[in-house]
Amino acid sequence: MAEAFDFQMPIETPAAEARVENRCFKEAVCIDAYRVYDSCGDKDCLEDMSVYFTEAGQRMIDKAVNVRIRDAEVLTVYVDLEPVPFHRGFYSVDMTFFFDISLDVFLAPAAMPVTVCGLSVFSKKVILYGSEGNVKIFTSDFTLDDPDIQNSPVRNLPRASVQVASPIALSAKLCERIQPCIPVCRIPDSIAKRYGDVFPANVGEKSVLVSVGIFTIVQIERSVQMLIPTYDFCIPEKECVTSSDDPCEMFSRIDFPTDEFFPPRASDLNSDDNGGCGCGCGNSARKS
Repeated sequence: MAEAFDFQMPIETPAAEARVENRCFKEAVCIDAYRVYDSCGDKDCLEDMSVYFTEAGQRMIDKAVNVRIRDAEVLTVYVDLEPVPFHRGFYSVDMTFFFDISLDVFLAPAAMPVTVCGLSVFSKKVILYGSEGNVKIFTSDFTLDDPDIQNSPVRNLPRASVQVASPIALSAKLCERIQPCIPVCRIPDSIAKRYGDVFPANVGEKSVLVSVGIFTIVQIERSVQMLIPTYDFCIPEKECVTSSDDPCEMFSRIDFPTDEFFPPRASDLNSDDNGGCGCGCGNSARKS
C-alpha cells in the first residue's frame, strides 16, 4: 500500500530531502484536514462608498473645504454561509467588509491637513460549491456546562474563508449631504469602540465618498480524511537563539542597507529570471 505513493514532498532539511529522494517514507497515515472544494478570486473597485464619522469627526468634515484619502485598512470581514435553496451542494457566502478610512481634511485653502478617521462598509455575495454533509459533529473537548466552551456540536457544514489583500486607497471627495447617510448594517460595538464613540445617523451638513480597490479570494472548505505518506516526525534541527537586550548587539546583526544608498536602475527593475531581457520579453500583459 505504501508503494502506491510516488511523489516527493517539499521538505527543506537536508536529511529529510535525502530520505525523500530514496522514497523511504515510513507509512501511510490518515489525517483530518480542510480540503478546498471551490474558490474564486475577485478584483473590486468600490466606488463612492460613504464614510461614517463620529460626532467629533463629523464636525471636522462640516468645516472642511477639501479632503484627500490617506489610507484604507480592512478591520474585519463578517462571513455568513447559507445553503442555496433547490441547488444542492451550493452555498451562498455573504461578506460584509468594514474599512477604516484615514483622510487628510483641509480646513482652509493651502492649510496643513488634519487627519480624520472614519468607517466604510461594503457587502457582497458569491455562490460556491461545498458538497453535502448531513451528519452532526461531536468532539470530546466539549462540555455542556463548562464555562470554557471550545467546540460545541455543529452540523457538518463547510467553512467559508475570505482572504483580502491590503486595500488600495484610490480617491475621496467632499459632497454636500443631500440624503440621509445611514449605515447599510448595524456597526458592531467592537468596531465602534475603536473610534471611541458611536456613529450617529443623518448628522452633519457634508459627507465624504471614497473609492477603494480590493483583491479577494473566497473559498469553501470541508473537513475530510485524507491518506498521505509520512517520512518522519518534524524534529527541529535548529537551536533556539536567545535574544539579547543589548540594543547595540541587535543593531550589529543588521545588514548594511546598500540599496538605500544606491537605488536600483530602471534596467534592474525590468530584469527577470530569464536572462534579464526586460519588458520586451515574455508575458508582460496584465489582466485588468
